Amino acid sequence: MRFSQLIAALQQGEAGLQAHHLGGDPELRGAASLEKAGADQISFLEKGSSLASELSASAVGAVLLPDDPELRELAQRRELAWAVCRDPRHAFAETLEQLHPEPRLQAVIHPSAVIGERVELGAGVCIGAHVSIANGSRIGAHCVLHPGVVIYPDVEIADHCVVHANAVLHPGTRLHRNCVVHSTAVIGSEGFGFVPTARGWRKMPQTGLVVLEEAVEVGCGSTIDRPSVGETRIGAGTKIDNLVQIGHGVETGRGCALASQVGIAGGARLGNGVILAGQVGVANRAQIGDRAIASSKSGIHGEVAAGEVVSGYPAIPNRLWLRCSAAFAKLPELVKQVRDLKKEITALKSESQTPQ
Repeated sequence: MRFSQLIAALQQGEAGLQAHHLGGDPELRGAASLEKAGADQISFLEKGSSLASELSASAVGAVLLPDDPELRELAQRRELAWAVCRDPRHAFAETLEQLHPEPRLQAVIHPSAVIGERVELGAGVCIGAHVSIANGSRIGAHCVLHPGVVIYPDVEIADHCVVHANAVLHPGTRLHRNCVVHSTAVIGSEGFGFVPTARGWRKMPQTGLVVLEEAVEVGCGSTIDRPSVGETRIGAGTKIDNLVQIGHGVETGRGCALASQVGIAGGARLGNGVILAGQVGVANRAQIGDRAIASSKSGIHGEVAAGEVVSGYPAIPNRLWLRCSAAFAKLPELVKQVRDLKKEITALKSESQTPQ
């Protein structure tokens, strides 16, 4: 792809192309990070990036830039092809889509697929090898089910969804439009519901639904459990990383981001735009307000206010956690000081009690 062709595509995109210079209009054969890019590749810089100094030494052929006159001048001086965008990272995402377009799959049902009775298939569906769709489920138009997918009874998948290889959708799963479920994810498995009795644990039937609203994406190996009654609901536009566990009856708002190894216990509530970094744990029935952020390995046991940034276990406001972390490194020194002070106090008491 010529750089001029990419510019034409970016002008139709949403990254906000503001200016450009074709330079030698290089043929782009790929993209790479700035320090590794070659003359036939494109990279990007964000405003305030520490990599700006590396632009001079980079062998990159084309670069996406923020609105920074110094960077523009440097790129011009190096006779690079460049484009100034409102959001270079967004423009880079659009660039990768242009350089590596997803293959268009034909609407076909592989002969090894097993499709039960009363299954409804929308127009243009693509069903791969060894897919199993149980009785009474519904698959919307232009959905793609990759090889090995298992669809249980009473599953509804709306239009334009993609379910990748070996994912499993259990009874009561509902996918709205444009959802993506990646390989080996399990949606709608039974929640961890058991009642203690004198004779041991009594299983609580899990009869509820799991609802993924529009444009939810679930990463590889993640699991979302259905509740005994009611719903587990994931808000529209939420993105879930690999190896995330979401318990029964959890509700998230719109546009949340859950990083790898997050664990959310049953009944927790997340507001809109919540971000949970890697390995965050959320306790049963915890409440997290809109746009709150929890840093890696935080443990949330109660309520987090809207807009709050928390860290640590148990989670506390991030600034307080940073101060505590700084103090933690000084604990051996503080312990020694306390011991020395105790010795001095003991000595002073001894002196004061000695008869004159």
